[in-house]
Formats: sequence, C-alpha cells, structure tokens
Amino acid sequence: MARRYGGNPAAVIILIAADIAALILFLWIIFFCFDANRANDLVGWVHDSANWLAGWSRDLFTPDNAKWRTILNYGLPAAVYLLVAHAIAGRVNRA
Repeated sequence: MARRYGGNPAAVIILIAADIAALILFLWIIFFCFDANRANDLVGWVHDSANWLAGWSRDLFTPDNAKWRTILNYGLPAAVYLLVAHAIAGRVNRA
C-alpha cells in the first residue's frame, strides 16, 4: 500500500479520498446499468452520494440511451477526481 500511495501523509489522504469518490461513482454506474433495487438502503445511499459528487457534471451529456448517459455523466467526474488527485499528490510528494 505504501508503494501505491507514496510516502507523504498528505498525498496519501488526497489519493484515498479520490479513490473513495471514484469508487462511489463507479458503484452507482454498475448499480444503474444492472438495474439494482433503488429501494435498497445501500443502493439509495450510493445514488445520493454519487449525485452529490457528480453534481457539477450531471446532464452534461444527454444521449438517448439512459445507460450511456449515466456512464458519461458519472464516469467523467470519477476520472477527473482521480486525475486531479494524482496531479496534486504528485506535487505534494515533490514538496
């Protein structure tokens, strides 16, 4: 784990936070694509959290297919969070 996250504790916190955010967004994509029961508490929590994390990118893309819309609108913020976190963590490790 130390090799994946580097040595600086601040960089580790940044990367773990981004990984958790991306995991929540990817979980929602999987739940949506496989028609998970939205009445389930876990699915509801993941959906609410993913909506909050992707608030800035929801409805950015509007393809007709609902699954592609979900993949694009929730996958983009996941990728952005990971890319930005890795860039910031790299700068923090060099400082």
